[in-house]
Amino acid sequence: MSHPTIALIGPGAIGTTIAAMLHEVGRAPLLCGRSAHQRLLLRYDGADIVVPGPVLNSPTSVNSPCFLVFVAVKTTQNADIAGWLSALCDENTVVCALQNGIEQKTQLEPWVNGATVLPSVVWFPAQREPDASVWLRAKPRLTLPDLPQANRVVDALSGSRCQVELAADFSSVAWRKLLQNAVAGLMVLANRRAGMFSREDITGLSLAYLHECLAVARAEGAVLDDGVVQEIVENLQRAPADLGTSILADRQANRPMEWDSRNGVIQRLGHAHGIAVPISDVLVPLLAAGSEGPG
Repeated sequence: MSHPTIALIGPGAIGTTIAAMLHEVGRAPLLCGRSAHQRLLLRYDGADIVVPGPVLNSPTSVNSPCFLVFVAVKTTQNADIAGWLSALCDENTVVCALQNGIEQKTQLEPWVNGATVLPSVVWFPAQREPDASVWLRAKPRLTLPDLPQANRVVDALSGSRCQVELAADFSSVAWRKLLQNAVAGLMVLANRRAGMFSREDITGLSLAYLHECLAVARAEGAVLDDGVVQEIVENLQRAPADLGTSILADRQANRPMEWDSRNGVIQRLGHAHGIAVPISDVLVPLLAAGSEGPG
């Protein structure tokens, strides 16, 4: 093969998108997941991209480690894929984490069998449809740290419709995305999609929460200017009113939510730095209870 073996764990919305981008340029990955689907279907730009399966559903079917492994499961499912990571990874593997949050390396490193974990920022909305297809609603784009290991991802996706950017200050980019994900958590409590951000009261709450998040980000070394707060809110206001977020979809399906990696981390780090985070102190317990109960 001109490109060494590539695998993808978690062919959900984000995973299906990356699999389709790789398939279009002749580098279809080994597909690994919970259910043995015969194909994946991505709807994008007025066309259907069909990725042939099967989706393997047992790590025992893996014969050798891979050169590059994309992990596209939720952070709440990392322990569940330990068997896949053990089979697919060794010290020569690069694991690209297509996950939310700023703690991707520390969360995945215990499971990857000595592989190098490469964090990423995913910049595209993709959602699972009722027929199990995935609807990609914007041009796919990834940001990676400017490290030698990132070249494996750049090479794998070269010529594809997925843009890959390398960032010297990756931490600031990751924090910028975390702020966006954090404020989207308000959708869970309202049980509404992006249209809710057109409300004046929600705009005020969002701005206040984002300023709280920004203070924590800066304490952690992120270089972000004051304008990022208004920019995030305006982007949400311009989004299609029916645009959701994965944490809302998980709540509506009564699945565990990524409340800690998207919101809890801001509360935890705020307390560690002695920064007042009053909105987090209300939001996080409610998200955690909605995710885990009891009741």
